[in-house]
Amino acid sequence: MTPNLIDLLTAAERIAQEAAAAIMAIYARGFSVEEKADKSPLTEADQAAHRLIMAGLAALPQRLPILSEEDVAGFAGPDAEGRYWLVDPLDGTKEFIKRNGEFTVNIALIENGRPVLGVVVAPALEVSYLAAEGVGAFKVEWGKGRSGERLPIRVAGKPAPGSSWRVVGSRSHASPALAGWLETLGPHTLQPVGSSLKSCLVAEGAADAYPRFGPTCLWDTGAAQAVVEQAGGRITNLAGDSLCYATPQRVLNPDFIVWGHSG
Repeated sequence: MTPNLIDLLTAAERIAQEAAAAIMAIYARGFSVEEKADKSPLTEADQAAHRLIMAGLAALPQRLPILSEEDVAGFAGPDAEGRYWLVDPLDGTKEFIKRNGEFTVNIALIENGRPVLGVVVAPALEVSYLAAEGVGAFKVEWGKGRSGERLPIRVAGKPAPGSSWRVVGSRSHASPALAGWLETLGPHTLQPVGSSLKSCLVAEGAADAYPRFGPTCLWDTGAAQAVVEQAGGRITNLAGDSLCYATPQRVLNPDFIVWGHSG
């Protein structure tokens, strides 16, 4: 296992907060929107956060390869021990553009195909979710009247038979497959939420499940998966296998479900 996960978690949190501050500065003053080759939006905030995170991670004593959404071509692969940083500088760019606050900065440490550390920072909401293997999962709220302390979080567990499932779903990516899955699930409420916050709500026990049908990439899920797993939940494909990050040259995830219970 990578040594000093506690120290790396603190460092990744600091770097993510620096990126969050840069994002909020741009959010406050206005910004232009470009379009990437895949037709997804790109803003100055995505690029500023990317530069800060790349520089911050590269400056750490233990230099590891970095796979960022904004520089896939620059990633040469995991190191000899199967480790690399996995970064989404601004997850939920559409939510950023809509100014609804539901966007995040995501940093994960992958080791042998598994996320062993994750940091998810929601700058506009002033909340963070942190986790590391063997350390636990935590929520941090900062800003006016908030403590800024790391408070342990835990999934809610499987709802009792006959109870209504609390489901969170994508705000910007509706899917026809979702309706069929919800019908099979049974009684439920559905709350739309943007970015990796959906998985984090499951991790802290505020939701029971998050189904995702449709394209996502490794950097959309890595950090939040670490938080969910260390909080006692799981993220699996439709066959029930955990999402794997061992072959990052294939950046697309399969359809998956985030569960607020262990099995």
